[in-house]
Amino acid sequence: MMNKEQKQSYITEMTSQFENSKAIMVTHYQGLTMPQLDELRSKMREHGITFRITKNRITKLALEKTKCKDLSKLFSGPTAVAFGEDAIMSARILSKFAKDNENLKLIGGIMDNEILDQAGVQNVANLPTLNEARANIVGILNASASKLVSILLARSEKMSSLPPENSETQPKE
Repeated sequence: MMNKEQKQSYITEMTSQFENSKAIMVTHYQGLTMPQLDELRSKMREHGITFRITKNRITKLALEKTKCKDLSKLFSGPTAVAFGEDAIMSARILSKFAKDNENLKLIGGIMDNEILDQAGVQNVANLPTLNEARANIVGILNASASKLVSILLARSEKMSSLPPENSETQPKE
């Protein structure tokens, strides 16, 4: 059990994390083993994401003072939160882990001040990352440029293979 100072420290720390994180994903983890939780934390840490089991009643107190106060209804039962800067990566890791471990449930979150429900988190998980989006755009641009060049080359080859206009059919001046 936490004493009053520990509770106040926890509230201060959680308030700071809720205020300073661009991406917050809330999960229920009932039934996951410690090795499974450690594996998930490790995957999250590789991408700079903190995965933390919460104390619901005290976390709700921390939420009251933040931009995330609308999330407080999600904090019931065994709850854990992922704090990070990249919502897509957070949602992807959690979604993939939840597919492999049915005991992890994605229940909601926040992405850049926008509240996400369970379906919203899944939609975010399916978005391309910034690097993937850039690669797609470069691929589209390269494909378009190469198609344009091949069309132009085909036209010029066609034009050069035509016989020159017959000068005998032209009236002489």
